[in-house]
Amino acid sequence: MAGSSGGDLRAPIFNGGNYEFWKIRMRTIFKSHGIWDLVEKGFEIPESKGKKVEEEGSSDSEKASLSDKLIKDAKALGIIQGAVSEDIFPRISNEETSKGTWDILHQEFHGDKQVRSIKLQGLRHDFEYTRMKDDETMSVYLTRLLTLVNQMKGYREDLAREHLVQKLLISLTKEFDPVCYVINQTKDIETIELQEVIASLRGFA
Repeated sequence: MAGSSGGDLRAPIFNGGNYEFWKIRMRTIFKSHGIWDLVEKGFEIPESKGKKVEEEGSSDSEKASLSDKLIKDAKALGIIQGAVSEDIFPRISNEETSKGTWDILHQEFHGDKQVRSIKLQGLRHDFEYTRMKDDETMSVYLTRLLTLVNQMKGYREDLAREHLVQKLLISLTKEFDPVCYVINQTKDIETIELQEVIASLRGFA
């Protein structure tokens, strides 16, 4: 499916991975269009779609309100459909509302509490044992490490800044020992910002 956008906001195509990040970006897009409430809460649809609204005794304002919701919901549904891969699309193709579609994806990819706990434990393990490889550049390693950190944040696990700084410094290859020594001797590890450490390391590399 084609990518979707909300003004300048663009959602990546969801292919089954990194659901939490995708969900956050999609929610921002829905909010930018003023349709997040429809996606999150849905709205009442007349029991008989075949009946004309006039036959149901609705006032002009009620008819206009329903028409507006139907249009906005169709827009939200189109945004979701346009932001999933061809492999994911069949799972939602028969759903006619944005909330129903959103709920299907959430139920399948968000997982229950136990599943999320298992995934988080795996990420914690990967983070603690991650080390820079001898043939790896600083940029590649930082991307790999910070991707793990961001994935953990997706499961509401915020690592302390000091922990991140220490992890970075002790996980580098031996060629970075001199600059790590200088940082440890001249900086307060408890207060230094991660970006400041990264800047020093990039300067050394």
